[in-house]
Amino acid sequence: MKHSKRLVAAAAAATLLVSLTACGDDGSAGDARAEETAANGDVFNDADVAFTTEMIPHHAQALAMVDLTRGRDLSPEVQNLTEDIQAAQVPEIEQMVDWLNDWDKPVPETMQDHANAEDDGMSGHEMGDDSTDMPGMMTNEELDELEAAQGQEFETMWLEMMIEHHQGAIEMAKDEQADGVFEAARKLAESIETSQQAEIDHMNELLGS
Repeated sequence: MKHSKRLVAAAAAATLLVSLTACGDDGSAGDARAEETAANGDVFNDADVAFTTEMIPHHAQALAMVDLTRGRDLSPEVQNLTEDIQAAQVPEIEQMVDWLNDWDKPVPETMQDHANAEDDGMSGHEMGDDSTDMPGMMTNEELDELEAAQGQEFETMWLEMMIEHHQGAIEMAKDEQADGVFEAARKLAESIETSQQAEIDHMNELLGS
């Protein structure tokens, strides 16, 4: 009888240990990808918020670099590229702004009015110190140097900087695809990775790389 009671107690202890271990594993996984649900039903996590919050000013800087090409004598290939970047990234910014508003998260300030980026000119390069912590972001000094360049020097410098900028965006997009849970943001990240890699390949061709 005592032996039977000991077996029952041991079995109960083992069951409790398995249960606690399972709970611990679930908690760890949940913390890594903790999800929130917005009022509109969107399910997202910190990775989605980080991607969206950082990609908005990242895109805005690319548009600022496009603004610097205006009024210059560019090759047709580079001119077409600037138009493609403008056409792609303005609506992407607007979409990401909508997501942050839906999620009740702050929309980051940018060097441009993101809502009217297709019409506004560049109003200066000044960025906060945190902006250049994002991969591929140019410093204020680098943008000033680009603005001062002329002719072929400008075009070459612009292409080299945009390649670096795109590479940073791809890095951010890969992080979102790995860690994000909001499907629309993951799809946008996949699209950014594909389209900007294609533009990098094209820009390298224009540079003769």
